[in-house]
This record gives sequence, C-alpha cells and structure tokens, in this order.
Amino acid sequence: MSKPIIYMDHSATTPVDPRVVEAMLPYFTERFGNASSLHRLGREASQAMDDARQTVAEILSCHPHEIIFTSCGTESDNLALRGVALAQRARGRGNHIVTTAIEHHAVLHTAEDLRDRYGFDLTIVPVDRDGLVNPQAVAEALRDDTVLVSVMYANNEVGTIQPLAEIAAITRERGIPFHTDAVQAGGYLPLNVDDLGVDLLSLSAHKFYGPKGVGVLYVRSGTPLWPIQTGGGHERKRRAGTENIPYIVALATALRLAQEEREAETARLTALRDRLIAGIEARIPDVQLTGHRTQRLPGHASFIVRGVEAEGMLMGLDLEGICASSGSACTSGAQEPSHVLTAMGIPRRDAVGHLRLTLGRGTRPEDVDRVLDVLPGIVERLRAYAPSWA
Repeated sequence: MSKPIIYMDHSATTPVDPRVVEAMLPYFTERFGNASSLHRLGREASQAMDDARQTVAEILSCHPHEIIFTSCGTESDNLALRGVALAQRARGRGNHIVTTAIEHHAVLHTAEDLRDRYGFDLTIVPVDRDGLVNPQAVAEALRDDTVLVSVMYANNEVGTIQPLAEIAAITRERGIPFHTDAVQAGGYLPLNVDDLGVDLLSLSAHKFYGPKGVGVLYVRSGTPLWPIQTGGGHERKRRAGTENIPYIVALATALRLAQEEREAETARLTALRDRLIAGIEARIPDVQLTGHRTQRLPGHASFIVRGVEAEGMLMGLDLEGICASSGSACTSGAQEPSHVLTAMGIPRRDAVGHLRLTLGRGTRPEDVDRVLDVLPGIVERLRAYAPSWA
C-alpha cells in the first residue's frame, strides 16, 4: 500500500477538480438558501442555479429551459425513457421502444422494465464486432408505433463512439424522439445537441471531474415528457425535489472546464492511449483490443487478455498501486460475462479476461510506462497457473 497510486479507472469515476470544489463550497455554508425561497438567501441560490443552467445550455447549444438537473446519469436515463415512453403512449403515438444491445444498464434495464411491467414492445438492435451500431439496423427496427429510440454516445466498457448524427437523421425523418446516454462523452466529445441531432441527452458530473450525485437531462422543446418524480413544481414541473444548489453549481463548473480544455486534453490523452495500446499489444501475446480501434474515447483502452481472468489481473495491478477495471464499475464482481462483450460476439471464455484501462487528467507518460512494465509479468504469472492456457 506504500506504492504511489496510478489511477486508470476514469470511466468509473473521476476525482473532483479543486476548482470545482472551490466553486461549490460557499453554497454549503454562507449561501445555503433554498432556491424556492423569496428572501435574499433564496434569491442567491436561485440565481446560482440559473447561472449554472445557462452555462450548461451554452455548452449544449440549447435553451436553458431545456435543461433538467437530476441526481445522476441513471436518473436522467430513467426520466428520458420512462418520461417519453409513457407520455407518447398517453398521446396515442404508439407502444414500441428501440435501443441497442450495448447500452448501460440504466437504459437497458429501464427499457426492459417498460416492456415487462408496462407492456411496451422492445426491439434491441445488435452491434458489430467493434461495438458499432449500424444506422441502417436502427432504421429497419423502426415501426409506425415506435415512440422512442435510445442509443448511447460512447460505450463505457469498450469506448466505441456511435454515429449519432446518422441515426438522428433517420429518427428525425420519422418524427421519433431520439435519446442518447452521453455520460461517458461529457468530458471528451462535442455536445452540441443540434449537431448530434438528439432530442434528449443524459450527463453525470462525476464522469468529468465533478461530484457524484448530480446529473443533467437535456429535453428538446416540444418533446413529450411525463415526470417520474412528483411533489413540488421544481424544474418546470418535470422533476420534483429541492434543488441541490452546491452540486448543480459544481456540475456546471466541471462541464465548462472540461469543454474549455477538451481539445488539448483530447490530443494528449489520445497520444497516451495509443502508446498504451501499442505497448500492450507488443509486450503481451494473444491480446485483443475491444471496441473500435480509432472511433473510441480518447482515454479509453480495453482488451481481452486470453488465458487469464480479469480478477487476477486487477488484484495484481492493485498490488502494484495501479487502479483498473474489468469493464463497467456497475457490474464489477458479476459472475456473468459483460452483456456488451457478449453482444460483440466475444465468447465467454475470452470475456472473463477483459481489462479496461481508462486515462484522465492526472495520467502521465510515466504512468503508462509503469503499466507496460508490470502488466506483462502479471499476465505471464497468471497464465503459468492456468492449465487450459498451457
């Protein structure tokens, strides 16, 4: 435990930027008012929330009233799917939802719940071996009664970036609301909702150096949406609950900083990512990069390492002070192989050896070199104890 920590699990969560902490701290103490109160402290809180909403709207190139603050990306996904599907059905628009086989469980399980408990029809579109969704496959899945399509922007487990604009052109022509889970993309990819063509977009602050416990759902004006949380009239009656002003301020600050620094950081991370991928492929035999080789998140490297199980690699890396993952942080420790890898056609015997290394602001070239120094030996030792590999 005396070894310095090398953190390579930024797709799971990121450390809070000190600049973000500084921005949010006053709203815990001297500016603690409820944004619904009419007195000075309440007005200060309300103004801070309005400023944060304006900041997020400018980054997404939308109107401030199209921004809903939530507790996390999962809630944003739930509100998008349930809110639109139920509102659409109530208006007689239909009963059919389309999503993909590689979505985060916040989307996939919600869609399945709408099918199993609410009677919606559900079509799950497959992906290719790189985890890419074919826009034509989405087009072929659409029906006259389709009320919503949801396709993630970038995959959390393998890093593949989806062709959202191409899919959006198809859904727009049919007049079908289009949602994207952009949680992994928030700090690394463009977020102009008109360029992407989406009607709903989910974000979570802790993926771009903000705190855990606050998210955003963008909803294009005119998109039908039922609230799934009722009570007061907060967020234009779309999401009841006293607004979490410190965290809302933090989210807006973190998103602004991430987008301001995105171009330079993307170039830096892409170079480090490619160096890491090339090094692992050169030094460890029988590994397979998962996800698209180039159409992937800038700091995302993920592999199938045959002949070993992920748990052994992660324990070995942890003993060396290196934090990594085997895929989604929400499914770590699960006995079944990742649904994402299964959808990509990777057999179970290989999927158990999935390793995800995700880089971020604190990652330095020497950190990459350290991983390249220790990982081959860890894999070699684990393979020596695997009779099937021998």
